[in-house]
Amino acid sequence: MDRSAPHLTCTSLSFAWPDGTRVFDGFQLAVGPGRTGIVGLNGCGKSTLLRLFAGELTPTGGKIGRNGEIGHLPQTVVLDTDLRVDQALGIAATRAALHAIEAGDASEHHFTAVGDDWDVEERARATLDQLGLGHLGLDRTVGEMSGGECVLLRLASLLLARPDVLLLDEPTNNLDLHARRRLYAAVASWSGVMVVVSHDRELLERVDQIADLRDGQVRWYGGNYSAYEEALAQEQEAAERMVRVAEADVQRQKRELADAQVKLAKRKRYGQKMQDSKREPKIVMGARKRAAQESAGKHRILHTERLAEARGRLDEAVEAVRDDDEIRIELPHTVVHPGRSVLTLRELRLRYGAEVKGEFALHGPERVALVGRNGAGKTTLLRTVAGELEPESGEATAHVPLRFLPQRLDVLDDTLSVVENVARFAPTATNNMIRARLARFLFRGARADQPTGTLSGGERFRASLAALLLAEPAPKLLMLDEPTNNLDMASVRRLTAALEAYEGALIVASHDLPFLESIGVTRWLLLDGELRDTTLEEVRGTGPDAPGN
Repeated sequence: MDRSAPHLTCTSLSFAWPDGTRVFDGFQLAVGPGRTGIVGLNGCGKSTLLRLFAGELTPTGGKIGRNGEIGHLPQTVVLDTDLRVDQALGIAATRAALHAIEAGDASEHHFTAVGDDWDVEERARATLDQLGLGHLGLDRTVGEMSGGECVLLRLASLLLARPDVLLLDEPTNNLDLHARRRLYAAVASWSGVMVVVSHDRELLERVDQIADLRDGQVRWYGGNYSAYEEALAQEQEAAERMVRVAEADVQRQKRELADAQVKLAKRKRYGQKMQDSKREPKIVMGARKRAAQESAGKHRILHTERLAEARGRLDEAVEAVRDDDEIRIELPHTVVHPGRSVLTLRELRLRYGAEVKGEFALHGPERVALVGRNGAGKTTLLRTVAGELEPESGEATAHVPLRFLPQRLDVLDDTLSVVENVARFAPTATNNMIRARLARFLFRGARADQPTGTLSGGERFRASLAALLLAEPAPKLLMLDEPTNNLDMASVRRLTAALEAYEGALIVASHDLPFLESIGVTRWLLLDGELRDTTLEEVRGTGPDAPGN
């Protein structure tokens, strides 16, 4: 690596949280120019690593090396609602000085503030336009913007600052499809050092290399996510072959040890027979017996060692095979029969303006995808159906037990364990019943007693989902709001497996099209001012009704 070029390094890095939880121990990493995607299971330390690079956290040991200016887009973007757009972009002082000079104030401090940045406003508007925020005036306030627009505004401020190294942590969370495409384009055009932590496959298709963070170590894979998956599949296939070879070797060594023991037993019986018949002098028989015992001992040790070595090779081979457990559950009490009325919306007008004209009805175990731009009212609609918000007019009537899992995952009490949280939702279930059910959600033994407040994002989601699906009465309508946000690829697969076992009606608000397709959506609804049926082709922007067609 060119040491003069922008780069990031970790040397013997150690980091632990104040409660003693260790994240890294002797960790080594070097990231140079290009776009690097970091993948790994939830809780493996991806976001922590970016915060260490950004200087927000301090290592407990080792060193972090940074060459170049760092720009960091955190997973959760919080901006003061009173900020103006130019303040959020970090150009307010330069802009004010520029306007003062244009008004005839030739004070030296104004020229110092502007420096060489005379086109700051033009660059700011061009950057906003690049990210689909061209409609925002520089004097607008953040409070007028949606959560997705705030993420893009924070990214715009980083692009304007022109850092040498850009760190992006789950940047597509809360972005609608249009905003995601703008961000993809910005990532594809980046020419410096970029490190991206993401579960968004389409985003990871635009990186140059993948760093797989697992068990406190990184393995590198050249190319984008598809190339990584292909290489990983080949590795796993080879690892599984090695397991089969090692298993066969163990069985062979067991047979050879058994055969050796049989032969030694025969020799022993023969020696005893010779001794009993006294066919040889006593001194000769004694020497023969000692030699036989020594030979038997060496033989037994040899075969025992070979078996131990074979078992060791098997353990190593098994260790190389990834075991990302999948959720396997049965939820018979969630069954909704075809034709049964599940939900009715009549002349519903939501807070903030969106509405459902006429009547909307959901029947049977339909799987509904709720899509629309950020700020269209998807979350408001789900909260209204769940009874958390009152509509301005009209009615929303659920005809079956329902549960709602919000983006914030705030259905759990952080002070209680996972078991205790599920018990709140299923008060008649015994502790053993709850633990047996939680084991199928991968909370086994001590993991089920873990305080909820210490869970990673993926673990918290899994615990929340378990609490809702195991609730009493069993939910026959399940509503999920952006469920794949902050989930790694393995967790998304687990969620998909859980939803395959769910036999009730499902409404999912999401911008993650690959996930929506994977759960077998039967109906697509678009909320854009009003609620209407749509198609996957239209959502993708490829159908006859898509804009521009």
